[in-house]
Amino acid sequence: MSEGGQRRNNRNHRPAGRRSVARLFAVQALYEIEFGGGVAEAVIADFRANRQNEEVDGVQMREADPDWFAEIVRGVSKRESELDEAIKAAMPRADALDRMEAILRYVLRCAAYEIIARIDVPAATIVDEYVGIVRAFFGPREIKLANGVIDAVARQLRPGEFPA
Repeated sequence: MSEGGQRRNNRNHRPAGRRSVARLFAVQALYEIEFGGGVAEAVIADFRANRQNEEVDGVQMREADPDWFAEIVRGVSKRESELDEAIKAAMPRADALDRMEAILRYVLRCAAYEIIARIDVPAATIVDEYVGIVRAFFGPREIKLANGVIDAVARQLRPGEFPA
């Protein structure tokens, strides 16, 4: 293998960045809150204490950005109905959000939260990050749905970031 090929291969296996890990952990934490009956602050404290430097799909994850993680979990928990409205407006069926897999629902909510609340992060980055999370859990159908919905939410709420 050429040196360039080795570099390319190593790049594909590098640990995820701190914000990427925080996003993944936020989706998992919100799932835990819904199905484990926890509250946001307790789940945030548990993740901070016990979930750092995990291995996911054979890749050693970097430590999550704890502030980013906490902001997403708190923001989604507090603004869920507002986020759901933005997501439902981008979906083909109004009841589709309530009927989908919980992990997918939380990916969409986290992405919508960042699009609304973190205008310092480019919308295209948010789309890419959360579609990447969907790829880790789902197949092509869900990936396509998530990409379409997150992109539509971003274009609706941040039209100036996309070419006409």
